[in-house]
Amino acid sequence: MNFVVEMKNKAVSAPKRLVLPEGTEPRILKTARILVDEKIAASVTLLGKIADIQEAAKAEGVDLKGILTVSPGADSNLSKYADEFYELRKHKGMTPEQARIDITDTLRWGAMMVRMGDADAMVGGAANTTGDVLRAGLAIIGTVPGLKTASSCFVMTDMDSQYGKEGSMIFSDCAVVPNPTPDQLADIAVSAANSCREFLNTEPVEALLSFSTKGSASHDDVTKIQTAVQILKTRNPGFVFDGELQADAALVPSVTDKKAPNSPVKGKVNVLIFPELSSGNIGYKLVQRLGKAQAFGPFLQGFAKPLSDLSRGASVDDIVTTCAVTLSRVK
Repeated sequence: MNFVVEMKNKAVSAPKRLVLPEGTEPRILKTARILVDEKIAASVTLLGKIADIQEAAKAEGVDLKGILTVSPGADSNLSKYADEFYELRKHKGMTPEQARIDITDTLRWGAMMVRMGDADAMVGGAANTTGDVLRAGLAIIGTVPGLKTASSCFVMTDMDSQYGKEGSMIFSDCAVVPNPTPDQLADIAVSAANSCREFLNTEPVEALLSFSTKGSASHDDVTKIQTAVQILKTRNPGFVFDGELQADAALVPSVTDKKAPNSPVKGKVNVLIFPELSSGNIGYKLVQRLGKAQAFGPFLQGFAKPLSDLSRGASVDDIVTTCAVTLSRVK
């Protein structure tokens, strides 16, 4: 599976509108040029003071032809966006005056463009922290109806073909929620199932992982997974899952037979749900480095509309890939 090629082709086949809130960042400028030239996006909007964007583009040798630029503080949508932001945040003590100031932050403005239908997706984080991107997304775009938790996933490819979908799997959550509650784990499982459909083009079969299989150990951390499984069952989420399972019981049919007889996920798992961030982050990096797998992500999931965060150390190629993936998720 060539994940990058598939996501780019998907984005090109139905181009959508992208907003990049860090419009003066050199890597973002170069990414915008590539996205427009390769027709990965229908339009690309850079946010920031227009004179600053133009100066930065000139310094980097980037031609802005065909790329849109918006200065939030001077844009005709300022009043409309400020009013909407006030309505969203007035229960938190927001005033109309403060809303007009706060919405000019480029991350908030970009999120509002997505919320108001003036863009289809946003990618940020080249110059801002993950927390900044998440806060803007949660405050303005919000989560999928029925979910309260935003999380992340990695797409792992080039593994042994007997696992997942021809050697590709979804690992979640590896980057956002440090110690999820049972309800949050259930939300993560639902979001990861949607990611599996979007990224692997197959129906999800999930294992909720633990150091215990079906009560083989007794501990609060085991009870958390068991409770999450029960919550999922009450939701009737529309995909196959089982837990709590040790990794070998989830992945190796002969071990599944011994530790979890009659498990519905036997030999079919393509999504791994980790109990907390430590195991998820460690797990994907071990598979990537020792197993020589490809790891793509983290991709945010659970938001009502497509939003992605970047590593501040991301290369231009990394950013282009993340933008293509994010655009490919637009419904």
